[in-house]
Formats: sequence, C-alpha cells, structure tokens
Amino acid sequence: MNQLFRRKHYSESDHSSGLLRVLGVWDIVFFGIAAIIGAGSFSSLGEAVFRGGPGVIVLYIICGFACGFTALCYAEFASRIPTAGSAYTYAYASFGELIAWIIGWALIMEYSFGNIYVAFSWSDYFTSFMSRIGIHIPDYFTCSYSEAQKAFLGNSMNKDLINAWKTAPVIGNLKIILDIPALVINGLITWLCYVGVRESKNFNNLFVLLKLFIILLVIAVGVAYINTDNWFPVSTITGESSFMPNGFSGVMSAVSGVFFAYIGFDALSVLSEETKNPQKNLPRGMIISLVLCTVIYIVLTLTLTGLVDYRKFDGVGDPLSFIFEKSNANIPWMEFVVSLGAIIAITTVLLVFQMGQPRIWYAMSRDGLMPKKFMEIHPKNNTPAFATIVTGFVVGVPILFTDKSFILDFTSIGTIFAFVLVCGGVLLLPSKERLKGRFHLPYINAKFIFPVVFLSGLAFFYFWQPAFFQNLMDWNDPNEGEFRISIFFFLIINLVLCVLAFVKNLSLIPLVGLSSCLYLLTGMSHNNWFWFILWFAIGIVIYFSYGYKNSKLNRDLNGDLD
Repeated sequence: MNQLFRRKHYSESDHSSGLLRVLGVWDIVFFGIAAIIGAGSFSSLGEAVFRGGPGVIVLYIICGFACGFTALCYAEFASRIPTAGSAYTYAYASFGELIAWIIGWALIMEYSFGNIYVAFSWSDYFTSFMSRIGIHIPDYFTCSYSEAQKAFLGNSMNKDLINAWKTAPVIGNLKIILDIPALVINGLITWLCYVGVRESKNFNNLFVLLKLFIILLVIAVGVAYINTDNWFPVSTITGESSFMPNGFSGVMSAVSGVFFAYIGFDALSVLSEETKNPQKNLPRGMIISLVLCTVIYIVLTLTLTGLVDYRKFDGVGDPLSFIFEKSNANIPWMEFVVSLGAIIAITTVLLVFQMGQPRIWYAMSRDGLMPKKFMEIHPKNNTPAFATIVTGFVVGVPILFTDKSFILDFTSIGTIFAFVLVCGGVLLLPSKERLKGRFHLPYINAKFIFPVVFLSGLAFFYFWQPAFFQNLMDWNDPNEGEFRISIFFFLIINLVLCVLAFVKNLSLIPLVGLSSCLYLLTGMSHNNWFWFILWFAIGIVIYFSYGYKNSKLNRDLNGDLD
C-alpha cells in the first residue's frame, strides 16, 4: 500500500535540457490572459448570465477569490519544483504516485476536453463572421452530429441545428454532419505548437493585445447604453426586484460556465521548463494575470447585464456580439468587430491549452507512468512532438460526435478537483529555506483564524438566510435538493478542517484556497459527478495495468536501471 503513495523528490537538476527557456514574466502574463480571457467571456458567459442573472458577478468574485489563493499555492510549488507537469508534478511531490496519476488524468480531461469546447466556440464565431461578410458555410458542416440529432429529436428552437439535420447529405443510412471549422482550427493550432514555443509566444502576444483592445472597446461603448434597471430584474422566486433573480442557488448553478473561464491559468505552470528564472517569473506572471482577468470579467459582466435583460441570454453562444444586435443596442459595426475579435480571442485559448496537454504527458512519460514515446523532444523544434500530435487527435476525434454542454460541465469539475489537491498538497509540504529572489508563500497560523472566520461566516449566513438552513436536510426539493446535499457535506468537511487547523497549526492561505475550491464543487450536479467518477475509474484501470509497474520510482526500487 505504501508504494501507491511513494513520493518523488525533485531537485534543480531534475528538469530536462531539451526544452528552451525563452519566456519572461510578461510572456507568462500574456499566456495567462490568453487562457483566461477567451471562451469564458466570448461564449460560456452567456449561459452563466442566463442562469445567475446580474448576480453572477458574485460567482466571478468567488471564483477569482478561490483561484487567487490557489494561484499562490501553485506559485509555492512552482518556486520549489521548476519542472514541467503542473499540478501533476506537485501532487507527486506531496501526495504520492497514485494521487499524482489521478491528478494527471484530471488534467488530461481539463486540457483535451476543454479544447474541444473551445474549438466548438471558435467555430460558432467563425461561421457567424463568415455569414456577415456574405460567405455561407452549410449548416451540416458547422456542428457536430450529436448536436444536430439532439436538436432534431428534442424539437429545439435552434433553426440552424434543425436545418443541419434535415439537409445533411446521406451515405447509406449515415448523415454526414461534422464541424469542419472546429477540425481545421484544431489542426492549425496543433501544427503551431509542434513548430515551437518561441513561435507560439510571438503569435500569442500579438493576439492577446488585439483581444484586450476589443474587450475594452466593448466595455467603453457598452457603458453608454447601460440601463441600471436591468441589474435588478423581477425575481422568479420572490416576485420582487433582485440582483439575484434566480436566488443564490441559481447563481451557483452557473459555476461550470463561470469557472471554465479560470481553468486556463493552470496551464501556465506546465511552462516551467520553458520559463527564464521560473522560481521568480512564473509565480509573478500567474498572480498578475489572474488579478487582471478577474477585474475584466466583473466589469464585462456588469456591462452585459446592464445592456440586456439577463433572460435574453438563453441559448446565446456569442454574448458579446449579441448585445450589439439590432434587437438590443443596435450597433452593427460593433457586432462585426466583436465577431472578429472573438475569433482572435478564442484562438489564443486554443493555443495555450494545446501547449499544456503535451507537457503533462511529457512529465508523466518521464516518470514512467506513460509510454516513453510521449517524452520524445523534436531535435529541431525542441517541442514534445509526438505528444503534441496525439493531443491534436485526442481533441479532434471527439469533435465529430460530442456536444458543448456536456464538455463544459465535464471539464470544470475535473479542474476544480485539481485545484483542491494543489491547495491540499501545499499543506503537506515541509518548510523550506528562504532564498532571495524566489517566491515564498507567507505562513499565517490558521489555528484560531480559520475556525473563527468559518464559524462566524456560518452564523452570518444562518441569520441572513434562515429558511435555507431550516430546509437544509430537505434533499427532495426539485430545485435546490442537490445544492443542499452539496452544502451539507461542504459544512461537514470544513468543520473537520477547523479541527485540523487548531490541532495541526495549518497554514491559512492554502487552507482558505482548499475551502473555497470545495465550495465551488457545491454547484455541480449529480450528472457531473457521475461522469467525473466514471472518467477516474477508467484512469485507475490504466494506472494499475501500466503505470504502477512501469513507474520510474518502482523500477528504481527494484534495481531496474533500464
């Protein structure tokens, strides 16, 4: 049993010399903005606004708060372990091999499946943009088979999907429906990542500047059209004006759409071996990009919900161009500019995610948990070539048969779980020597602070929302039953953390990060948990059939130096 939790000890000499160190702190910031400001603002934001109303900004603040503390934990790991691998590497050093495999498996889900959603979003905007300039792509070549079939069988109001199903060419009994723009952009981004990180860096930095300009333009133009009454619509629960018209449970139901915006900053930690002075530059870049992006999301959400009634965002996949349509603000030139900007923005997200996945496989392969082929470095391009190509196929093939809504929920729950393990892992790390020029996570004793803050907060919410706590054990409610179950277990786990903080003198920052990430999990439905557990069951089978016996630590233990 102990061998399942054997830990890997990293040192300065552990990293490979095959990858080029070309990234500075502002390159990291730009990669962070590229990953965080993208599909979350240009696509999933519409669904989040519809579910949570104007009050969804509270969820952005909660997510930003949770990610802020998580980023500090990432930074602490990055300052200790300047190697590729992200949360996988960090888990290997703190929890041991089995948990490291689990988190690595979660990251495969995060990057690969996340990029499937992003590719779909890119395709939506690209198709829309082409239509505005007079070029029509057949509907059956702009969506996946499952989306069109689901829309047809469910009598959807989406005319494009219905038309795709009805007009698609047929070979035998099979309708030919595939999202060609999504497949093409996936192929192009895979090629760019294969060519090299320096070329990717230059491409990314240019596109990020253009993207930020367009988002700031949206905010600047939109402010003049804001109607503050839209921020306090009539509540579906109380019948009165409310900032949270669907209640707080409605806000929390938007957690997948909101958190999807933040998952990209994890990708920054996989660039350790390509960062100059990673112990200093990587932590700074991560924290700066996270703060900037959180502020942008809050202002952007206030702009959208002030311009248009939140209920109009139902099923809207291009919210930033939607607010400037004829039926809303009626600014055609902004609608055109935003559509073009979205193509740019989402392209940068694809780039960062597609760079992250091969480097996870590279790190796992180097540890023997994946076949050696995944750690091969291209002799000319200095990139994990084989892993990059496989990533292209892993993203491209599901594009043919999956759909956006499933991918969105599936990706978010795995990422939050990864963040939970990162924050928990920092609590297990021993103290380190303080060296000048390196990031050091401040130690604040949580012995009294965490229990007092948590219990005080619990008391405040009890007196603020007494009805919720009185009905906490009513798990059969069709609207809030699942949320109540999640909150119940969240409270139990945090009470245990209060005891551990008091007994073990735990560090406050990672403890708050752990607690806040656990809270984000309360917004997940039972379907999210089912597919999440199924995915990990598959991962466990692969680990015990291959990874356990081929692990480098296992071979070293048995004296196998091959």
